[in-house]
Amino acid sequence: MPGHESKMADKPQWQPRYPGSGRLDGKVAIVTGGDSGIGRATAVLFAREGARVAIAYLEEHDDANRTRELCEAEGAEVLLSAGDLGDPRHCDGFVRAVMDRWGRLDVLVNNAGEQHPDQAIEDITAEQLQRTFQTNIFSMFYMVQAARPYLKSGAAIVNCTSITMYKGSKELLDYSSTKGAITAFTRSLSENLVEDGIRVNAVAPGPIWTPLNPFGGSSKEKMEHFGENTPMGRPGQPNEVAPAFLFLACEDSSYMSGQVLHPNGGTVVNG
Repeated sequence: MPGHESKMADKPQWQPRYPGSGRLDGKVAIVTGGDSGIGRATAVLFAREGARVAIAYLEEHDDANRTRELCEAEGAEVLLSAGDLGDPRHCDGFVRAVMDRWGRLDVLVNNAGEQHPDQAIEDITAEQLQRTFQTNIFSMFYMVQAARPYLKSGAAIVNCTSITMYKGSKELLDYSSTKGAITAFTRSLSENLVEDGIRVNAVAPGPIWTPLNPFGGSSKEKMEHFGENTPMGRPGQPNEVAPAFLFLACEDSSYMSGQVLHPNGGTVVNG
């Protein structure tokens, strides 16, 4: 987990769909889980829009280096950092490395996550429960704590929650619970930082074709019809989600904080 995009036969679509317009010129952005999937698409789109990009990932070095090459092809400077974001010491060291290299931090995208399907709540081990919360929500606290001293007025934080927070998921009890926590964290952190001119928002994707699901994040039965239950009748692609992160990271969303965007194939949920 979360798997290697390089090993997928049906590769996710990460390519930006339009020319850049300089919406992140001169900015420095951190993207966690930026080696593949939604994180890769977001990192490359940010690079196209002029950002210098720091990518945090667990251990998928092949995917991370490919993402670095793609960002550099857009003219961006890139910093890679491998390690466990569930460890606050790693988060502190990563943010310090970003500051040592570029001296500023403007955008923090908390995207890294993991999920494990279980048919019954009794099947969720204490180890899995703790690990899922550590990766999905504790890491966001640790990253924001590490980044907060360097975030100035005009900075943006964008968290990745999920449609499962709104609809639930009978086989992703622990994962869905973390996504509920992330949404509450987003809204509360927004209130905490808004007076300092720092905006905090979130994106709640629906079923998106990334390494997370085929490498053990979904059951075999669910994978056979992945995304078909959306009104659009298909899973989304990472490059259909990345623009939501860009919108919330740049000045286009300057009057938005504490909000959630829903790229989910047309499923109507309570916002």
